[in-house]
Amino acid sequence: MTIDILVRMNKSLYSKEYQILREILYNLRTDNNMRQCDLATRLRVPQSLISKIENGERRIDLIELKSFVEVMNMTLSEFITKFEHKLKLDEAKRKI
Repeated sequence: MTIDILVRMNKSLYSKEYQILREILYNLRTDNNMRQCDLATRLRVPQSLISKIENGERRIDLIELKSFVEVMNMTLSEFITKFEHKLKLDEAKRKI
């Protein structure tokens, strides 16, 4: 990988798209009345991992995302649909 690609990847952690993804994950967890430690126990990961993902300190990969949403009774496909919908809403707000 070139340095240019690595710089863009680091910036994506702070992108609007990633912020929306984190918001959905947070809302999904809280809507299911789960604390970070409850989710961590179900996923068999440290609570600090959940915190870092929700706070944007660490990216979540596709396999982790799949596990995360399935514990919340949602399929990855449903999550992606919700994510795309939120992105479109956000884009529409910016055009106004």
